[in-house]
Amino acid sequence: MLYVEMLKMMLEVRADMRCLFVFLKGGMKALSTLLLLPLLLLMMPSVVVAQQTYVDDSLEVMEVFKQEAMENQADNEMKDEDKHKILFYMGVTLLILLCATAYLGVSMVVFNQEVFVKHMISAGLTVTLGLAHAVAAIVWFFPF
Repeated sequence: MLYVEMLKMMLEVRADMRCLFVFLKGGMKALSTLLLLPLLLLMMPSVVVAQQTYVDDSLEVMEVFKQEAMENQADNEMKDEDKHKILFYMGVTLLILLCATAYLGVSMVVFNQEVFVKHMISAGLTVTLGLAHAVAAIVWFFPF
């Protein structure tokens, strides 16, 4: 099968090379074609082998890069225990901020203290931390 393809290619090359032998007549043309044909036969297998080797090498190279990417990804992943610890600390801080916001609100309404700015800052931090806590929990543990 491979030799049939090579012969077809050689016939195409021979047809293209006829323009080189136009100036030759009769016997010289046949002689030069006979001398050129073995040279073409020697060149064709090396071209076919080089093309096949290139395809195999590219697949091997891609496999190496894929393995390195998988190893790097495994190294960069956080463990579930670490994620749970981070969410726990965020939750504890969120409860503390929520209690502080409630205390400042009650002291502002019941005891007429001027703590509105502190109350608003505490409320803003509570809402921001609550959103960050929710987003982190959804991204890390919600099964998409």
